[in-house]
Amino acid sequence: MKRIKISILDQSVVQKNKTPKEAIAETVETVKLAERLGYTRFWVSEHHNSTFIAGSAPELLMVKLADATESIRIGSGGIMLPNHSALKVAENFRMLETLFPGRIDLGIGRAPGTDRVTSSLLNPSNDFAEESYLRQLDHLQNFFSDTAYTRDNRRILAIPQCDTIPQQWILSSSGGSSVIASRFGLGLVVAKFINGFVTPAVIDTYKENFKPSESFPQPHAMMAIFVLCADTEEKAKEMRKFMDYIFLQFEAGNFHDFADYEQIQKYVFTSEELQRIKYNSGRIISGTKEIVKEQLQMLGETFHVDEIIISTMAGNAGDRKRSFELIAEAFELQNE
Repeated sequence: MKRIKISILDQSVVQKNKTPKEAIAETVETVKLAERLGYTRFWVSEHHNSTFIAGSAPELLMVKLADATESIRIGSGGIMLPNHSALKVAENFRMLETLFPGRIDLGIGRAPGTDRVTSSLLNPSNDFAEESYLRQLDHLQNFFSDTAYTRDNRRILAIPQCDTIPQQWILSSSGGSSVIASRFGLGLVVAKFINGFVTPAVIDTYKENFKPSESFPQPHAMMAIFVLCADTEEKAKEMRKFMDYIFLQFEAGNFHDFADYEQIQKYVFTSEELQRIKYNSGRIISGTKEIVKEQLQMLGETFHVDEIIISTMAGNAGDRKRSFELIAEAFELQNE
C-alpha cells in the first residue's frame, strides 16, 4: 500500500461566543502544529458574507502563515478567480513566491464562495460565464510566464519578477473543472467535502486528457474531504453531530447564527433532517484513528491519489487539535 501524504484545509471558523480575531489566531496556531506534526500543505479558503467563517482573504492570511513556519507549503484553497482580476492574483502570488520561494500553492476555484450578490460586489464585471473563467485562467498563465501583451504589442508584466512561480491547482467538485486542469497542465484537487457523490471518473478524465506543463510534467491529483478523528467512537460521534448540524444550517441559508456546541449535542434532528444528513454522509469521514486511517487509505486507492487534504470543523479548538494529532500518529507523518 502506497504512502499517503496528508495536508490541511483551514477555514478559520468563528466558534460560538468567539471573535474573528480568535478564529484567525487559531488558524495561525494550527499551521504551526501542522508543520510540527509533518503535514505536507496548509491551505486557507476564501469565503464572504458569512460571520461563521473569518477567512475572506487567503492571500493576506498566507503571509502570516508562511512567516510563522519554515517548511510546510502554504496555499489557497482556493482563490475564487471570478471574484478577482487575473493580473492582481498573479501579482499577489508572485509577491508571496518572492517572500517564500518554493513554498506557495495557488489553488483556484470558480465558485463564488458566497452568494451571487456579494460576488457581483467583489467584481462588478463578473458575468459568471465559463468562457470568462477560462479567459482569466489563460491570462493568469500569460502573467506567470511573462507572455502577456496588449493588442498593440505592449508587454504587461506581473510584478515583482521572480525566478519561480507558485504551484497552481484547479479545484473541482462536479468534474467539469478536471478537463480545465488537464488543458492547462495544472494540478487537480477533487472536492469531495463539497460533493460527496464525486467519482474516480473525474480524476481518470483529468489524467487521460492531461497536457504536460513546466510546473507539472505529469498529472497530479489530490482529494479533499472533511475528517473528524477522536480517541473514542463516542467523541467522534459528538464531533460528527456538530458537523451534520452545520451542514443543515448552510443548506437552510443560515451562515451567521448557530447554537453552541452543548446545545447542538442536545438537538434532536427531524426525519427530514436525518435524510439530508444521510445525503451528505459522503462528504465526511469520522471515527477513531484506526477507522479514519482505513477509510482515508481506501479513498486514496479508489481515486488513485497519494495525497489527501483534510478539513476539520470541530466544536472547539481542543477537539480539532486532537483530531490532527491522531491523524498524524495514524499515518506516521514526519516533518522532513
